[in-house]
Amino acid sequence: MEMWEFIGKVAVALFIARIGWSLLKGVFGSFLAAAIRLNIDVKKTGEWAVVTGATDGIGRAYAFELARLGLKVVLVSRNPFKLQNVAAEINSKYGVDTKIIDVDFTKEDIYERLESEVGKLDVGVLVNNVGMSYDFPEYFTDISDCQEMCDRLINCNIKSLTHMTRIVLPGMVERKRGVIMNLSSLSSIIPAPLLAVYGATKAYVQSFSVSLAAEIASKGVTVQCVMPGFVVSNMSRIRRPTLMAPTPTAYVKSTLRTVGIEKCTAGYFMHKIQVYFIEVAKMHFPGWILTHIVFSQLKAFRTRGHKKKEKEAKTE
Repeated sequence: MEMWEFIGKVAVALFIARIGWSLLKGVFGSFLAAAIRLNIDVKKTGEWAVVTGATDGIGRAYAFELARLGLKVVLVSRNPFKLQNVAAEINSKYGVDTKIIDVDFTKEDIYERLESEVGKLDVGVLVNNVGMSYDFPEYFTDISDCQEMCDRLINCNIKSLTHMTRIVLPGMVERKRGVIMNLSSLSSIIPAPLLAVYGATKAYVQSFSVSLAAEIASKGVTVQCVMPGFVVSNMSRIRRPTLMAPTPTAYVKSTLRTVGIEKCTAGYFMHKIQVYFIEVAKMHFPGWILTHIVFSQLKAFRTRGHKKKEKEAKTE
């Protein structure tokens, strides 16, 4: 009995130590490293920042924050009117040059134009933010127009960052400076039943980012994978900020403090805590428990989505 009691105490101690170490790393990356200027100063990476999906949510917040820091900004999104409004607001507020490119990342015939307009610029920062998800969680076999939806998701979430990186990275390597931030999601590290295609595309973002970061680590270019949880945005349908769901501006400011410190980050401290507990759960509990919890939550979201769809159909 004494032996088993000792083993139990050691296991608890190791569990607490792991949580404590993870929290200390999170505090260091989120607060201390930037305070002593160990993170990368993005102003020194180049003349321009390129932000995809720049008219809403996290992408818009990145565009404004990078402009505030003094970079010229290329705004890339599909709606020309929104692009013009964001560009005008940035010019008025920060007085930096902007360039707008209206393309639809769910399409495939856009990269020749993007290469001609972006390829020769001194791009110091690329934010591969553009992305899309389901209208609401759904079983794969029940998705309406499944082929079209899958093509759109893959084009927007996978091909966009792959080709934007292909366009911008050679110049960064030649100049031996630059930062690429790829927006993934917490969905990339947990099972995502009812969001299977979306979760898989975000897992690609993480895998691509980590592998590419290792490839070019010696060439002066930094690649960071950013994995946000819930943030106030149109995609999340969250309207008011909470401790666990910050505004895009708060999220982006927090994330930029980690550039050059954390290669793969949740960015925002409370989201990091979520990641730490997910990792601990994976190590110490059967995988089906986490899957069951996520599945149950997404089933509830699916039910709400269908009710809203039926209500909208009745009012038409």
